[in-house]
Amino acid sequence: MARRWKIAIAVLVVFLIAGLLTFPGLLRNVLRLQRASATEEQARREIAQLALTTPTDTPVTARLFWASDTQPSTLQPSDVQLSLSTEPVQRARQLIAALIERAPSPERRTLPPDTVLLQFYLLPGGTAVADFSDALTAAMPSGILSEQMAVESIVRTLQANVSAARRLKILIRGQEAETLAGHLDLTGFFPPRPRLNLSRTVC
Repeated sequence: MARRWKIAIAVLVVFLIAGLLTFPGLLRNVLRLQRASATEEQARREIAQLALTTPTDTPVTARLFWASDTQPSTLQPSDVQLSLSTEPVQRARQLIAALIERAPSPERRTLPPDTVLLQFYLLPGGTAVADFSDALTAAMPSGILSEQMAVESIVRTLQANVSAARRLKILIRGQEAETLAGHLDLTGFFPPRPRLNLSRTVC
């Protein structure tokens, strides 16, 4: 019996030593994969940003909607100087990018800062389809108010600047999502009107 215990202990010691020897290599591989992922994400963001510049860009005063700094739970319009395309799809992409990246302050932000607009389509009849990265749902504060304000800020910004967009469909990485972050229903369409209907929510 004592011999068996000695053998078992010896085997455990061998595994322990092997683990200690391989751990640094595993850690380096994990860190390398994390860096590669971060680099890939940064490259994707830079490519997306470059694609927002078009030959038809002209300086305009655009009206964007962020959270109000004086009236809680409401949106406040802000007039921003932007170079926008005359082509509706590119114009919408530029506006949504500005909505994400140019919030006047962290408190007025309506969309998570890491959100990326992956694609934007404008179908016949005025249906706009905005396809966002996972960050829109993963980093969105859960709660019907924050979710509703996020979508409404997009809808009202498009309404104010892209007349061809008549209703909005939101996708996440090319797929339909049931809710934004557990509450706001994303399975339907959002008409570009001043206020969204609270009945379009699930709990």
